[in-house]
Amino acid sequence: MEFFCGLDVGMDQTAICVVDDKGGVLLEVAVMTDPDAIKGALSPYLGRLRRVGHEAGALSPWLHPELLRLGLPAICLETQHVRAALHAQRNKTDRADALGIAHIMRTGWFRRAHIKTAPCYRLRLLLTHRRNLKRKFLDLESAIRHSLKAFG
Repeated sequence: MEFFCGLDVGMDQTAICVVDDKGGVLLEVAVMTDPDAIKGALSPYLGRLRRVGHEAGALSPWLHPELLRLGLPAICLETQHVRAALHAQRNKTDRADALGIAHIMRTGWFRRAHIKTAPCYRLRLLLTHRRNLKRKFLDLESAIRHSLKAFG
């Protein structure tokens, strides 16, 4: 028997759901959003855990490599594809989303999202901050020029 896991990742808590290959729910729990806590919750299933799916989001650049480093078979899913699959749900809760992602993992009906490397994210962050600082500098310069027009 193989197991499949769905993670609904939040800033503080992550909802975890594990299903078997027939679709039976084996575990539904919420833990802190920490790779070690997630691995601890999944420890009884590690031997036969086939896929661990989580939706791409703001924490994915940090969480995904950490889950892989811990030896979990993590897969980052495209958000639009997951949203389309979970659209028919009645209740939109973290627990229900984790269950839906677990079933997506079980059926194999998903698309992987590309996770860039840490240096790539750092470079993008630096370029974004540089652009924002440059815009603020130009806005301040324009405001000062406009204020000084009154004095010739």
